[in-house]
Amino acid sequence: METKLLFLNKCSGDQVVAKIINGKKIAQEIIQELVVEVQGFRDIHNTIPGLAVVLVGEDPSSEVYVRNKIKRASEVGIHSTKHMLPIASSQVELIETIQSLNNNPAVHGILVQLPLPKHIDEKAVIEAIHPDKDVDGFHPINVGALVAGTATLKPCTPYGCMLLLKSIYPDLSGKLAVVVGRSNIVGKPMASMLLQADCSVITVHSRSHNVEQLCSQADIIVAAVGRPNMINSGWIKRGATVIDVGINVVNIDGKRKLVGDVDFNDIELWADAITPVPGGVGPMTIACLMKNTLTAARNQVSNK
Repeated sequence: METKLLFLNKCSGDQVVAKIINGKKIAQEIIQELVVEVQGFRDIHNTIPGLAVVLVGEDPSSEVYVRNKIKRASEVGIHSTKHMLPIASSQVELIETIQSLNNNPAVHGILVQLPLPKHIDEKAVIEAIHPDKDVDGFHPINVGALVAGTATLKPCTPYGCMLLLKSIYPDLSGKLAVVVGRSNIVGKPMASMLLQADCSVITVHSRSHNVEQLCSQADIIVAAVGRPNMINSGWIKRGATVIDVGINVVNIDGKRKLVGDVDFNDIELWADAITPVPGGVGPMTIACLMKNTLTAARNQVSNK
């Protein structure tokens, strides 16, 4: 699937500022292509790809994420089901739900919405999902496959980041990339994907030294730390590409606003290209979840 580059180049007086990488439009392109691919799959195999989303509790943010995922699934022709469990549900009850979905041939992908309540072991829940149905790409078997370069189900957010980067750089080889953050969900898999694309990769985190100096050398910075506006123009060299994964809620003049880990207004005068928040990485994450669900369905049909 070829993803086209969609960005805007703005000017501030005589100064050209960063191209704004429009993840929302690129994600919509992917969704439109998936509509055709899913219909083709349904026609050939007489099977509708199935996605099960499991939500424990009633966290408002999680409910919004789940609603958006189910909406996108419907758009591309994927059958989705939502499984709601009370917040007091035990770990055993949640894993029993997952095992039931593992055994359901109409379900090709399983997603457990994170974070989970504190009394539930997130690691045990992730490991309970069958690797073939792990459309989040978090199961240890899929993580190992990612590191080995053989993964078919990749973590959705880093996957989306790679598609954004490849729309700018068809060949990433030789680029110096710095990943800020080392989470299992974004930072670590992001570093693996960049390495497989032949980048030179540095991961920095809370225990790293000279973080700003390391970032200032990078051709590509991927920010995924969950700290609002942490990265400013002092961290980057002129002409760098900045992918902002952060989604942080801040209060500005009494109003709630979404901002990234990057000080957008400061950095756009230095970067060559940058993703906005919102409208950058977020829509790509959901689009890649749909891609993974179709991939999982294809894999399971071919293995019958």
